[in-house]
Amino acid sequence: MSASDNDDVATPEATANTGAVAVIGLNLRGDTPAPKKQVYSWALWDWATQPFNTVILTFIFTALYLTTDAFLPADIAALDTGDPIRTAAEAGLASGLGLGSTIAGLAILLVAPVLGQRADAAGRQKLWLGIGTGALILCMFGLWFVEPTPTLFWLGVALISAGSVFGEIAAVNSNAMLIGIANPKTVGKVSGLGWGFGYIGGIIALVLVVVFFMADWFGLATENGLPFRLIAVGCAIWAVIFSIPIFLNVPEPSLGRPERKVGFFQSYVLLVKDVIGLYRNTETRTTFWFLLSSAVFRDGLGGVFAFGAVIANLVFGFEFLELVIFGIAANLIAGISTILAGRLDDRYGPKRIILFALASMIVAGLAVFFLVDAGTIVFWIGGLILCAFVGPAQAASRSFLARVTPAGREGEIFGLYATTGRAASWMASGAWALLIVLTGSTAFGILGIMLVLLAGFLLLLPVKASRVS
Repeated sequence: MSASDNDDVATPEATANTGAVAVIGLNLRGDTPAPKKQVYSWALWDWATQPFNTVILTFIFTALYLTTDAFLPADIAALDTGDPIRTAAEAGLASGLGLGSTIAGLAILLVAPVLGQRADAAGRQKLWLGIGTGALILCMFGLWFVEPTPTLFWLGVALISAGSVFGEIAAVNSNAMLIGIANPKTVGKVSGLGWGFGYIGGIIALVLVVVFFMADWFGLATENGLPFRLIAVGCAIWAVIFSIPIFLNVPEPSLGRPERKVGFFQSYVLLVKDVIGLYRNTETRTTFWFLLSSAVFRDGLGGVFAFGAVIANLVFGFEFLELVIFGIAANLIAGISTILAGRLDDRYGPKRIILFALASMIVAGLAVFFLVDAGTIVFWIGGLILCAFVGPAQAASRSFLARVTPAGREGEIFGLYATTGRAASWMASGAWALLIVLTGSTAFGILGIMLVLLAGFLLLLPVKASRVS
């Protein structure tokens, strides 16, 4: 059966050392490994785009610039650090960032599955990968114009939120291309390699920021947020350079399914039919239930990334250098653990990896919340434990889905997967913003994220997975 067959899928069969109930489209790729040039070129896309998540979204731009007193009215910024009025205003910036993330998550929910479906039909995953990557790069360049005034705060939120949407659209198609360069015996390792490359790229980007800082910004004026705006431009240039190999060396995962080409709005009708079909077909029902459960726990993972550094800065009082050093340590631990977990994925199965990672994160996150008054050591220990398990959960989640994706529907399925993508969608960011607004304390945002992770853990438990033989 070819990838262009209409509604049929390959008969699922238990594959040794996968841990998934079936391997559908992936199994059609055979056992011959892809050339290393293709694998590393694919993994470099994570390296290329990770600085947006690590430097801009998590550790530097939002935590140390966009959600600081630089964007407060002058009279409020002049108040003492512990003043209730100033604390509430800073919490307002944090909840504003959460609102932008929520809107971005809803936009991803509406457009990502349909765009992935249309890319499948046309066999043009690389085209949409290019559109999403290019738009993400433009958003990073646009942050140059976000000068430190209250009126430009929402421009920064809008650009970062739009970048999250475009980055997820690109990731849908990058994830779909995984099936073209992996087979059932290597998918966990290859998926982990991509995430690992991303974390290592994040480390190098953060080290460059430290060098920039230690050199006193190379004599640049610090007024008008110039160093942070230059960092955003640097991340954009980084993405341009390192995203080139995937377009030159990695093939399309399929030749397309022209019989499924329909108009844009008709795509939503087709999408609903496909989702119903995933549930009704016993051969693809695992795909349906995994999409549902991962929609929740991946939202929590996105919340950890989106708001972790904001918590470090506003709750635990991390200064610039301490936060960057934490970011380097966090990415180093995450990169190593993700690459190692990829090998365990192929041996023990992705579901076990995900459940263990989520349970460990929930324990660590709750410890950070309840021991918040114990000082920065709590965040150093708990935060690094969280980072050690985020990557393995993400990589194993992508691996699980790749194993149960019907051939020729890679973009569509990974588009559905992206509805609650790695940028925090409405559940995690909504819980974050709501609890902060209700309590007036940024610390309670931690509890909101942990509750989402717990819900995802419970939903994943009944999802069927085969025994590893």
